[in-house]
Amino acid sequence: MTQKPCLLIGVPVQEGAGRLGCDMGPSAFRTAGLATELQNLGYAVEDRGNIAPTAFREMRHTNGAIKALPETVAWTEAIADAAFKASGEGLPIFLGGDHSLSAGSITGLARRAAEDGREFFVLWLDSHPDFHTLETTTSGNLHGVPMAYATGRQGFDGYFPKVHHPVKPENVCMMGIRSVDPAERAALATTGITIHDMRAIDENGVAPLLDAFLKRVAMADGILHVSLDVDFLDPGIAPGVGTTVPGGATFREAHLIMEMLHDSGLVRSLDLVELNPFLDERGRTALLMVDLASSLMGRRVLDRPTQSYRHTPK
Repeated sequence: MTQKPCLLIGVPVQEGAGRLGCDMGPSAFRTAGLATELQNLGYAVEDRGNIAPTAFREMRHTNGAIKALPETVAWTEAIADAAFKASGEGLPIFLGGDHSLSAGSITGLARRAAEDGREFFVLWLDSHPDFHTLETTTSGNLHGVPMAYATGRQGFDGYFPKVHHPVKPENVCMMGIRSVDPAERAALATTGITIHDMRAIDENGVAPLLDAFLKRVAMADGILHVSLDVDFLDPGIAPGVGTTVPGGATFREAHLIMEMLHDSGLVRSLDLVELNPFLDERGRTALLMVDLASSLMGRRVLDRPTQSYRHTPK
């Protein structure tokens, strides 16, 4: 794992989610002690505050279901620029915000990797593949398009910024998938994206599936971006998300993934997305996400203190 400073970048975008609340995510991650946990692991930490979108431009799409297109495009532009800059200076951790932020983070990071002559890979931990285009989305919520956009699918030209360095589909591994729309399923069948749904995890366990992908990254001398959506986790342990899908990853499965990622030494950036504190229970989900980020950055099982969730008497 790189010893470059950890750069915390707040991205209070909520327009892609279709409901209010994700804009409070960056504050919740900070309140849950992410910076302190990273410092305790020996990292220099720089909190760069929250970024803001670029100016909105009037635009309309023939798909009348689409919501907040000008806003999402403006956020994507700003996030991509911030990701490109930060990835040349340290290990950026993007504090979301809904998953539309990855349209910017991944494309900005891919540009940096291309300019550095490095192969770029993405581990997508989510219950959804987010592989819709502007034409195929029926919900109109643009947190469902970032992976399609970042891998260069058609249908974004004239609206989103042009993707000059699309991520190779064969360099993407999705884990935890368990909610896929028909249009996404058809599109994914024609790509080289590696998809491990929850059945594959049940049958094989997370370790061999992730290990095979990490070996591919290492063989290519690649760098790895991890995009962690709260709904990758089972809602029983992570209720603070607007897109709960039963049957997600368990506490130990999630921590094992994070520990393996740290051991690999390949991770250079991280998204923490879809935390909606308004739906959380006493900060439970925010604390778990910080716990997972700490595991990715090197905290071991034996270092984890016992937590008490007793209510404080009035």
